[in-house]
This record gives sequence, C-alpha cells and structure tokens, in this order.
Amino acid sequence: MPQATPAMNDDIASPFGFPAVGRKKVTAAFDGGRLTSDGGVLLLAQAERMMGICQRLAACISDPRDPGRVVHRLDDILRARILAIACGYEDADDLDALRDDPGFRLALGKLPGSGAGLASQPTMSRWENAPTTRELAKLMAGMIDIYCASYPAPPAAVTLDIDDTCDVVHGYQQLSFWNGHHGERCFLPIHVYDTATGRPVAMLLRTGKTPSGAEAAGHIRRLVRHIRRNWGETHITIRGDGHYGRPEVMAFCEAAGVDYVFGLPTNSALRADPVIVAVADACAVRRAKAQHPVLRNYAETRYGAKSWKCQRRVVARIEASTLGMDIRYVVTSLADGSAEYIYDTRYCARGNAENLIKRHKTQLASDRTSCRSANANQMRLILHTAAYWLLWRIQQEIPKATALAAAEFATLRLRLLKVAARVIETASRVRVAFASACPDASVFRAIAISLRPAPT
Repeated sequence: MPQATPAMNDDIASPFGFPAVGRKKVTAAFDGGRLTSDGGVLLLAQAERMMGICQRLAACISDPRDPGRVVHRLDDILRARILAIACGYEDADDLDALRDDPGFRLALGKLPGSGAGLASQPTMSRWENAPTTRELAKLMAGMIDIYCASYPAPPAAVTLDIDDTCDVVHGYQQLSFWNGHHGERCFLPIHVYDTATGRPVAMLLRTGKTPSGAEAAGHIRRLVRHIRRNWGETHITIRGDGHYGRPEVMAFCEAAGVDYVFGLPTNSALRADPVIVAVADACAVRRAKAQHPVLRNYAETRYGAKSWKCQRRVVARIEASTLGMDIRYVVTSLADGSAEYIYDTRYCARGNAENLIKRHKTQLASDRTSCRSANANQMRLILHTAAYWLLWRIQQEIPKATALAAAEFATLRLRLLKVAARVIETASRVRVAFASACPDASVFRAIAISLRPAPT
C-alpha cells in the first residue's frame, strides 16, 4: 500500500483560511485526497514509451540484484528520475515526496491505491553512481542511437553544432578545473545538437579547460563513427566556434568526408591579407561617403597557418561602422556558396545552438552536477538529456497552429505538465479528472491522442 506522504500528516492537513469572498468565509486544507499537480506526467510517460529511452538506457547498465527480490526494475528507476527532471524536480531528493503521487504512479504503470511506491532518493542516488566508465560509454552511444532513431528515415544531410559551456562546480569534484576565461572553477561539458531540428545528439562531461585539437578531434571522430553505423549514406557537416577550428579536427574531417564550418581567430597574417584588406578599405570608404552607421561586406581568400598542412578556404565578414572596423573569419571545407552565404547562412545559424544549451542548462537544470564522482555527474548529464528528449517529443506533437508549438520548455512545463488532476480508482478502471477550466485542454488532448500507441 502507498505510504503516508508528508502532505497527509495532521499539521499540514489542518485547515487554514483566506479572506472572505461575497461575505462567505473561505477555508482550505490539504485534504483533497488523491490529487496530482503534475497531470502532464502522463504525456511524458507516453512519449517515453514511444521512444523507448529508459529500456535502452537500462540495457546498458549491469544489474547485480537478485531478480526474485527486486521491487523496482532498473528501467522504472531511471524512468521515475527522468520524468521528475522533466517536471521540474531536478534533485533526487524530490523523489521522496513524489513516491506516492498518483500521477507519477500511473506514469510508471502502478495503480494509485496499491503496491509499492516509487523508488526513494537513496535508491536513485545509488544508481546514479552505479555505472562504470565502460557502461557510461555505452549509455552515450545509446543516446546517439536515440537521436538517429528519432528520424523516420536517414536524412540526406545533417549539420551538427558542437560547443562547450561553463558548468560551475560546487566543490573540488573530479574533473573540476580553474578556467581563467570564466573566472570559475568549473567543468566544460561538450554539447552537440542537430540545431535545425532542436534534437540533442551527445553531451560529454569534461574538465574545465578548453579542449585541445587532439581531444576535440577524438570526440568528433567517435561521434561520426557511431552516427555512420546508423546512417551510412548521410552527409555530415560539423559546425563550431574558433577553438574547434583546430588543424587536427579539420584534417580528420577532410579524411573522413565530413564538411566543416568553424570560426577562425584573427591573426596578423589574416589582417594583412591583400584581398581582405582591399575589400575592407573599400567598405570603409563607401560607408564614410554614404554616411551609413554600419556597412557590411564579405570577402574570401586561401589561407594556411604554419600548423596546417594545406591552404583552406577562409571567409571574412567585414563590418565598417562609426566605431571602426570589425572583421570576423570562418574557415570551411565547403566549396559552394558565396562568402556571404557561408557566413550569414551556414555559420551564423550556430547561434541557435547556444539557445539550446541554455535550455538544457537552465530549463532542465543540467548543471546540477554536484556529485564528487565524475562518472555520477556524467550519468546525471545523460538523465537530463533524456528529459530533454521527452519535452522535445511533446513539443513535436503540439498542433503547429497553436502558440505553444514554438514555446520554450519552461512554458510547456507550466502549461501542459503542471496540470492538476484527480485520480479516481474503481474496481474496473482508473479515471483521471482534469480541471474543466484548464486553458490548454484542447492542446493537451490533441497531444495525448497523438502519442497514444496504435492498437495491436
């Protein structure tokens, strides 16, 4: 039977009051019975079962427990943790208060009025710390498989954005490192997204220093290799900022048939390039004559640094303004397209990847990497990425004509997940009664119908 929750003790269940309305006294108490404030968790559960995320992840972790004495299956433990993260409960401690929530019980396939509750915080924490380094590698490969399986058919081409982000640590944890640029002791986890569709591809916890060329090339090589196991004919383009435009990375991409578009830090040789200098001077003169506040132009040249084995195409975005001259550079393997197209269309689109990183960190609290063990923190990053997938799946099922179709995850959580419901269990069925005045009832219903499994 479900255990009594803190909300059912005498202190919290005692009545309290609000100001009178229409000369009628207003009283309240937490005695409404079997209610959940997270009715939308049922949508998340349908999305998870459709994608098969938890079963895929559980298959990567060895379970040494005696099967005859297991109360909580490993996939259910992971499922409860991932659903809680998606609903805004980012700490494992929150699971103690959610153990007998009727919405979460239904989402995990448990009847609201009988049987054991959800796994507790200590159980969650043990399994966060359980995977070995080899199992974490399998889990990360499994996340790439989830990405590939999210497409109904292999696409002809994809552009993957790679970037790292500052994750401030909460002590002297494994892999923590002082970063002078950010002025913090931190991790610098690498995020990879299919930015055009908002899909997450891979998240890797790493130390708080900028990756070297050899390290970045190694990560990209393993990523490309695993994607090609699923999509043998898909053309891949890698896009990143200046510290991924390393000779090791570009050499690998060229050898592997992968295109790239990387930012390129300026230097004296680029500033003295005659082609770029001529275009920049002409742009400055035209701006001054026409009295434009800002005038932009583009140029391209062939450039080879001393550490490069060959010359490569470099595109320059030249911007003359009343404040002076600003030139940004991009190095690319793409032969087609004008300099303007390469910079404005192909390179600048990576800016949306930074928005996806912010969504991952702030709206799903994936920077809660407070464990001492690096393996446990990597496991947390995987769990938060799985929660990202569920909210992404919900977003894809929203009718495109509605305002919520382009909403952020925090808005989706507020409007579609934080929905109160009464759960009524009878001898033959369980009925979930949502509020009649729910403002997004039609959208909620459309998503539930869209995610409903096909009859077998």
